[in-house]
Amino acid sequence: MQLLSKPLLGPLEEAVSKSLGRKWRMRDAKNMSDFACHPCAILSGDSLAVFAKFSQAPEAAKQFAIEQESLLYLSKNTGVLVPNPIAIVPVATGTLFILEALSPVERTPPHWRQIGRTLACIHQVKSDLCGFHKDNFFGPLEQDNTPLEDWATFYGERRLKPRLRMAIDSGNMPVSVISQVEKVIERLPELCGPATKPTLLHGDAQQNNFISTSKGTFVIDPAIYYGNPELDLAFIDYFQPVPEDVFDGYREEMPIDPGFFERRDLWRISGYLAAVAVEGSAYLSRLTDALKKYL
Repeated sequence: MQLLSKPLLGPLEEAVSKSLGRKWRMRDAKNMSDFACHPCAILSGDSLAVFAKFSQAPEAAKQFAIEQESLLYLSKNTGVLVPNPIAIVPVATGTLFILEALSPVERTPPHWRQIGRTLACIHQVKSDLCGFHKDNFFGPLEQDNTPLEDWATFYGERRLKPRLRMAIDSGNMPVSVISQVEKVIERLPELCGPATKPTLLHGDAQQNNFISTSKGTFVIDPAIYYGNPELDLAFIDYFQPVPEDVFDGYREEMPIDPGFFERRDLWRISGYLAAVAVEGSAYLSRLTDALKKYL
C-alpha cells in the first residue's frame, strides 16, 4: 500500500502527532483506494484513526486546501456533519490530506432518509447569484464558479461548455455527440424548468459522498457552489440507485418540483461529460441516452 511507504508514513505520523500534541504511530491500516480516485486508507493507532489520501497531481495542495475550506464552509453555514480536517502535508512526491476517520454503519431506511434531510439542510442556504466566490474542483477537473444571475446561462457557460471542451480534448467524443450537446445547450432556457433562487449545492452529491454513522450523516468530497438544487438531487443516484427513502427524507424538509424527474438526466449531462473526459468512452452511452431526451 503506497501510504505505508516510509516517504509518506513518516510525515503522516508526524502531522498527526503535532495535531494531537503527543506521539502517534500507525498500528493498523485499511486500504480504501478502491473507493476513491486517490490512494487512500484508514490508519489506526493509539486510540485515534485517521483517513489519509495522497495525490501526485501538480495542483494537489490547492485541491486539498479548497476541499478543506469547502468542508468548513458547509459545517459553518449549514450545520451538517463533516469530518474534521487534521493536516495537509507536502511530501517529496506529492501531497497528503489527513482527516478524521469515520465509522460507517450499514444503512437502513432511517439512514437513507437522513441523507435526504442532510441534503435538504444544505439546500436551505441561498444566494442572489449562481456560482461561488472562488473556483474549485469536480473530482480532478477544474470548475469555474464565476457568478451569473441566471441558472440556465450558468449551467451552459460554466458547466456544459467547459466540460464538453474537456471531453473533446480527451479524444473520447464523436463529432455527432458533440453536436448533440451543443443543441441541448442552445435549448437550456426552455429546458431548465421554473426559476429557483440560487441554492448552496454539494456539487457532487452522489450517495458515496454521504457517510452514514452512529452519530449521523457526514458529508465528504464537496464541490460547492450556488445553483439549482435539482442538480444535487439528480446526482444522488447518478451511479447507483437509491431507495425512495432518500427523496422522502428530503421532502420532510423541502419540496421537490414535480417536473424534476423529467429534468433529472439534463443535470446529469454535466457529470457524464466529466466522466467521458476522465474515465473514457465507456460513459458515452449514458451521455447519449440522456441527450436524446432533450433534443
